[in-house]
Amino acid sequence: MMIPQPAIQKFRESLRGPSLCPGEPGYDEVRVIPNAMINRKPAIIARCAGAADVLTCVRFGREHNLLVSIRGGGHSVAGKSVCDDGLMIDLSAMKGIRVDPIRRTVRAEPGLRLGEFDRETQAFGLATTMGLLPNTGISGLTLGGGFGNLMAKHGLALDNLIGVDMVTADGRLLTANPDENGDLFWGIRGSSGNLGVVTSLEYLLHELGPVFGGAVLYPVNKTRDVVHFCREYAETLPDEVVLQAGAFTLPDGMKVFAVAVCYCGSSLSEGERILQPLRNFGPPMADMISAMAYVQSFFEPFFPLGLYTYVKSNFLQVLSDEAIETIAEWAGKSPSPHTFAPFIEHWHGAATRVGVAETAFPHRRPAWNLIAWSVWEDPADTDKNIQRTREYWAAMKPFLVSGSYVNYQSDEGQAVARSAYGANYDRLAALKAKYDPTNFFRMNHNISPAN
Repeated sequence: MMIPQPAIQKFRESLRGPSLCPGEPGYDEVRVIPNAMINRKPAIIARCAGAADVLTCVRFGREHNLLVSIRGGGHSVAGKSVCDDGLMIDLSAMKGIRVDPIRRTVRAEPGLRLGEFDRETQAFGLATTMGLLPNTGISGLTLGGGFGNLMAKHGLALDNLIGVDMVTADGRLLTANPDENGDLFWGIRGSSGNLGVVTSLEYLLHELGPVFGGAVLYPVNKTRDVVHFCREYAETLPDEVVLQAGAFTLPDGMKVFAVAVCYCGSSLSEGERILQPLRNFGPPMADMISAMAYVQSFFEPFFPLGLYTYVKSNFLQVLSDEAIETIAEWAGKSPSPHTFAPFIEHWHGAATRVGVAETAFPHRRPAWNLIAWSVWEDPADTDKNIQRTREYWAAMKPFLVSGSYVNYQSDEGQAVARSAYGANYDRLAALKAKYDPTNFFRMNHNISPAN
């Protein structure tokens, strides 16, 4: 980065929050993200204290033609949060949140993580759709979609977004909601950070007390029967239930196939009745379904931070018999005990009743999302884990539709971006040309500005 030192010093002194450069105390800790595959070194990390700092960063980046990356929670598996030799705008210290229990809304800053957000809203008996792991950042999750345990009843996280404040590429702070900058508000809901830096998010909230859920576990050799059951059982589920299932390894080395569910209705006894067929099927080797606080997550202990991660994800229109056979064939075959693969999510209910063009997020029709979440400890094992993941994905390819969920994608080029934005790509490219014609914000699954 060829910028005169006095200019860098002036920029750093103009920030309210701290900043870090290579070699300074704390730099290495801040630049590291949960995916150990990513080892990039920004020239400057600006730990923003508020929107004014973000404005300063964007203007400095434009003035000096810097590569800029945006970090909220840092959970982009593709590593888009961190750039090499550029400016990392770190929003992780921006954790303001205010719940309005009368209007049932909440305004939150982008440095919040899901668990922090949920604890605040649950203090008022309220919640909205977020993801599945409390350590994930709210902003990246929401701007890319927001699959979560309330999605069938209340829609994706972005479906509950009612407004944002954001800094655009030309250094302006804009408000986007249904009444102001409506085109930008449409685009921000699904474009995964292509259109600017969000500094504040406002969501609708919904009444929610304890939920009824958890997981049942089966030996991995029962995968075929379990997935066949899940396919039929999912057809009976009301909007109050979300289901996921996947193969993984227990701490004692046993390979299992788990089915996780969450009932978010008002009657826990009704939830118990609805989930009883799952608990009776098999029977399972372990049943961990019970009443619990909404903020808990069954899968959190199985996603340790700081390991090497490579992900493949695509939607399935149907779980055909042939697809199930392939899933069963590959279950439990990962070379790493930390891998979740295959993993399926059932998409239904409110999230699928939104029109394809109502938001920038286009994937409203597929019933299932398929994921291979490969995770390993030793960098020497990288090649074999990536190769095994790609072999599994090649075997599943005949059953996949073209669409993919952007929040689950590793960095594999423009084809992934096209797949992620699907039918809305061209409209988003036109918005990109309007709000970011030079592609200043390009550390993302990138949308090229329309010519």
